[in-house]
Amino acid sequence: MDILIEPLQYAFMQRSLIIAILVGLVCALVGSYLMVQRLALLGDAISHSVLPGLAIAFLLGFNIFIGAFIAGILSTVIITWIRTRSTIKEDAAMGIVFSAFFALGITLITTIQKDNKIDLNHFLFGNILGVTASDVRDTAIIAVVVVLSVILLYKELLFYSFDPSGAKAAGLPVNLLNFGLMVLIALTVVASLKAVGVILVLSLLITPGATAYLLVPRLHQVMTVGAGISIFSSISGMYLSYYYNLPSGPAIVLVVSGLFALAILFSPSQGVLTQRRQKKTESH
Repeated sequence: MDILIEPLQYAFMQRSLIIAILVGLVCALVGSYLMVQRLALLGDAISHSVLPGLAIAFLLGFNIFIGAFIAGILSTVIITWIRTRSTIKEDAAMGIVFSAFFALGITLITTIQKDNKIDLNHFLFGNILGVTASDVRDTAIIAVVVVLSVILLYKELLFYSFDPSGAKAAGLPVNLLNFGLMVLIALTVVASLKAVGVILVLSLLITPGATAYLLVPRLHQVMTVGAGISIFSSISGMYLSYYYNLPSGPAIVLVVSGLFALAILFSPSQGVLTQRRQKKTESH
């Protein structure tokens, strides 16, 4: 119990754990849709595309969350425009846009660091131990918006995710649903910035859902189990970071990646090793 309680004596750890739980929840919920639609690259594109928005907002003295969100939405609009106005496929459009935005963001951050003598690398890799009370407030607001949106639009997004053509034929506003999903992804990426940074956020978006997908069959179960896995990984990563002086973002990602490795090896229905045992038993 002392191991669990000791870090909670410090205000910075309390704030960090709240952020970790919120981020773990929203990443698992939104990431489940990404995985079902095979749009992992889109999560990567948006996470990298927020960087110039962060840098510009920092430069102008605005809230970096707002700058990141605007840049994320702008990147999805450009990706959609390229896809609909040319013969370029969506995955190629994503690669073009996210690499251009990421390069612009790195350039701006490098320039700002030279002029201001400050370190902005926490935008890239996260710095959850440095979160402020206002960061907790902003992340909590984003988490509430994302969770309520997923609850209210669950059936529509479920139909659209598994059968876009059927959803369109049924009269659902598929373009609006698609844009709404992009907004949720951008909000989730923005919420995760302080925890794991733009480079590692894809892991929290995809890995918990992928792990749950190996364990349970239905989307609502994937969301629930994925959220549990994500929150557990976030909290465990924070404790590892505290006791072993590890970078917090990478520690969280290593825990969730380790759980995925266990699932892919030992999942009762889809595990590599468990399936081998079943085959051997059946052959005997």
